[in-house]
Amino acid sequence: MFKHLNKDFPASIVVFFVAIPLCLGIALASGAPLFSGLIAGIIGGIVVGSLSGSSLGVSGPAAGLAAIVLAAITDMGYENLLLAVVIGGAIQIVFGLLKAGIIGYYFPSSVIKGMLTGIGIIIILKQIPHFFGYDDDPLGDWAFFQVDGENTFSEILNMVNGISPGATTIAIISMAILILWEAVLTKKAKIFRLIQGPLVAVAIGIIFYLMTRGSETFGIMKDHLVAVPVPDSFDSFIGQFTLPSFEMIGTMDMWITGFTIALVASLETLLCVEATDKLDPHKRTTPTNRELFAQGTGNVLSGMIGGLPITQVIVRSSANIQSGGQTKLSAIMHGFLLLISIIIIPNILNYIPLSVLAAILFIVGYKLAKPALFIEMFRKGWKQWIPFVVTVVGIVFGDLLIGISLGLVVGICVILIKSYQNSYFLHIENPNSGSKTVKMTLAEEVTFINKGAIIKELNNLDKDSFLIMDVTKTKYLDNDIIEILDDFKIKAAEKNIDIQIISERGTVKNPESYYDFFQQKKKTA
Repeated sequence: MFKHLNKDFPASIVVFFVAIPLCLGIALASGAPLFSGLIAGIIGGIVVGSLSGSSLGVSGPAAGLAAIVLAAITDMGYENLLLAVVIGGAIQIVFGLLKAGIIGYYFPSSVIKGMLTGIGIIIILKQIPHFFGYDDDPLGDWAFFQVDGENTFSEILNMVNGISPGATTIAIISMAILILWEAVLTKKAKIFRLIQGPLVAVAIGIIFYLMTRGSETFGIMKDHLVAVPVPDSFDSFIGQFTLPSFEMIGTMDMWITGFTIALVASLETLLCVEATDKLDPHKRTTPTNRELFAQGTGNVLSGMIGGLPITQVIVRSSANIQSGGQTKLSAIMHGFLLLISIIIIPNILNYIPLSVLAAILFIVGYKLAKPALFIEMFRKGWKQWIPFVVTVVGIVFGDLLIGISLGLVVGICVILIKSYQNSYFLHIENPNSGSKTVKMTLAEEVTFINKGAIIKELNNLDKDSFLIMDVTKTKYLDNDIIEILDDFKIKAAEKNIDIQIISERGTVKNPESYYDFFQQKKKTA
């Protein structure tokens, strides 16, 4: 695991800088103490990172659970929420033992790519106000309808009258550093690959803040800086950890909340696992059942000490990949960096302008939503393009789960349409001889989905036709299709249509009962 330390450690620093504001912002959007987001980030990095089989996935508090957490805290209180997180983690462990992780393999590639692109667009849109120093919305609020009552686009419009010259200046400088570092300097010398551009941007951002502090024009307001809780003493630091309350453990509301957290966290994790594996340059495959076990263990521990629920998260995972991370050591080290920094240097962290971190996230978002990907998906045809676009739009104007759900529904509809079209092959033999011979070859599997297509072709047969139905390659024929053929016998007799069935058992003309014939075929198979 330490073989790629020279790449994993720089990547972990970038993930660390991305994780700090997101951990705090998601906690703020969830109505929870800020420290609870940091606890989830630390456990997601160290515990889940150690137990997980994902090479590049990074776990921590997730924006997709913010609404659930906010509702639970409002209804039950924070300490009862922690118990729900523990219960949710235990249920996730059960999911892993029951091998429920296989669900992750059933999401279409077009939907996964749409998810990555949608998240990239959302990152860019949500960072625009922070880039210009307008910070009314928490950094971790990714939903279209925000916790402050605004939406993604109204927030951008509101920003126009609240631009901070100092924050904007350092954001532009940071963006220039990041682009120059990646496009030019990393190709010039090895030192520029070891020291990541985001680290330099953050360092210059801190210097800029300290130098312009007190300036009316370029000074950066405190509410535009990272806000890590600073304890006065070791006792006050320990006091930030909270134990769950077990008073409601026997209530139905508690178990419903716990199951909801488990279900949503598991789905988000499986989706992010699929997306992360697609981004992995080495195309490694994450064991999904082990991932559910790792996430469940992390959630049990997080809930026990006062942390938010944890999932694998694509923003931090993609930042890890883009920064050159090679193994899960980068995720683990980012967790240790979070832990060490909030103990030793919380004051220094609170000098980091949020606009610098917005510039870093801009780069992450652009790499996820490159215009070339839209062209690539369009060229692959409508079967890929439509689910892709629907997923992107759903994420931008809703949230992650809404976008994925819509994309999945459209993807299933595409499958049904193609299944309808491909249920058989129709071939007309000797069209000029007057014999009206029609050959219908059924596919390997024919289900009730194909009823409409087959009924349509049977009804279109002319009088005095001769239908040859080849079921030699058909291994599964739904009972609905057999009933259609049995019902068609009456119409066939009225139109003087002869029907010949070809199977691996031989040829049968005008069988008395298609049901009996296919039951015998099933037994033979």
